[in-house]
Amino acid sequence: MPERTSYDAVIVGGGHNGLVAAAYLARAGRSVLVLERLDHTGGAAVSTRAFTGIDARLSRYSYLVSLLPPKIVQDLGLRFAVRKRTVSSYTPAVRDGRPTGLLVGGGEARTRTAFAELTGSEREFTAWQRFYGTTARLAERVFPTLTEPLPTRAELRARIDDDATWDALFERPLGEVVEETFTDDLVRGVVLTDALIGTFATAHDESLRQNRCFLYHVIGGGTGDWDVPIGGMGALTDALADAARRAGAEIVTDCAVTGIATDGRTAEVTCDQGTVGARRVLVNAAPRELARLLGEAPPPPAEGAQLKVNMLLTRLPRLRDTRVDPREAFSGTFHIAEGYRQLEDAYQQAASGGLPASPPSEIYCHSLTDPSILGADLVRQGYQTLTLFGLHAPARLFTADTADHAATRDRLLAATLAELDTHLAEPLADCLAHDADGRPCIEARSPLDLDRELGLPGGNIFHRDLAFPYAEAEAPGDTAAARWGVATTRSNVLLCGAGAPRGGGVSGIPGHNAAMAVLEEG
Repeated sequence: MPERTSYDAVIVGGGHNGLVAAAYLARAGRSVLVLERLDHTGGAAVSTRAFTGIDARLSRYSYLVSLLPPKIVQDLGLRFAVRKRTVSSYTPAVRDGRPTGLLVGGGEARTRTAFAELTGSEREFTAWQRFYGTTARLAERVFPTLTEPLPTRAELRARIDDDATWDALFERPLGEVVEETFTDDLVRGVVLTDALIGTFATAHDESLRQNRCFLYHVIGGGTGDWDVPIGGMGALTDALADAARRAGAEIVTDCAVTGIATDGRTAEVTCDQGTVGARRVLVNAAPRELARLLGEAPPPPAEGAQLKVNMLLTRLPRLRDTRVDPREAFSGTFHIAEGYRQLEDAYQQAASGGLPASPPSEIYCHSLTDPSILGADLVRQGYQTLTLFGLHAPARLFTADTADHAATRDRLLAATLAELDTHLAEPLADCLAHDADGRPCIEARSPLDLDRELGLPGGNIFHRDLAFPYAEAEAPGDTAAARWGVATTRSNVLLCGAGAPRGGGVSGIPGHNAAMAVLEEG
């Protein structure tokens, strides 16, 4: 622990949101201490040499950037950049007994042709253009509000100023508008996938959790684009840690916080290395962890629903659809078993306690857009990374027993890769690189792995169900923390992690908003 015994702000957790808050507060002249349980900062937004003896830095957990506001990058002077993907997505399919697929990207004319070749008409492309034109207008109006005081429901609806869009995305299950807008099963599935990333739900879930997930996936940056972080995700958190330290924040790693005591005016934060005082405590951890630190009853259980797989290949596999270059297909989001009916079947099978027979997943190749994550020798030899994100793999399918858990994860991984292989002209296994010990370069993480490694409740990548970006009450409250959407049960303890309203994803937004609340309070 540092020699200082008290700070203006102690931040629990050195993930990207905690580092954003630390940098803002330190730049404003506040004394700031960040305490991180792990031996490094970054949380889920890190880059790692995952394979022994291989010079490849993979974004181990989170991997693309959409929700990070340029405002944060500019305010903090971050040495960080993203790069656009020229292809949005490719979805392989079999029609009339022959391999085909839908490539979205490469210009409007090319995308129009791809839709026509898949569906036999231009109707779906026209519907696609109209639908995503609507979400683009929504993004332009909603995204700027994420770094402003939390609006009420009525205020956000007025800001959107489109009753039809509000009704479709905020009031009715997303499946209704998808089915009203599109007729092709594959196209419907591609649209729906953005509603299911890390979210275990159906298109018609009455809770609207799928709507909330979809919203956050289409509003990022005011465009909905998902961009590649140059240098990997760790480049962002390394830049944030540097910015916080340059501004004067102190960061201590290998220091697990075990409790927070507060009388509402001052607080004491106890960790493995001692106790330190603070005027305010910002918690960059899940609400479950916040409750544990305060000695409160835990919130309702959360559940993640994904399989995360990292791979290194000696080459990209050839596709059965020979009209598409693998370098294009894998540079965007490569959808597997994500037709509309397939997604519903997989959900129903998992909800009944079984592994999906055809596990849905999506894949992309970071190194095609940003080869800097690979060593020069690997680049010369044509090596590529693959990141796979499996859907409808809820934590309930896995047991805590180590052997049982590993066996279930291995079965799910094998089924997922087998589903991919049905669209390849050669087995993916033939393309896998091997590490210095001769092992295939592939690693998989279940929701329980993410809980154990990162403290994500049930492996939920959003810390809990996402919330719509407005205050549930008509008036957010009379404190700065309430106005910014970061209040907890204790007046001088703020939530700055992904579990805060307007949290989720790699955004830095909860960290920004918690810092703004502290500065507003004075």
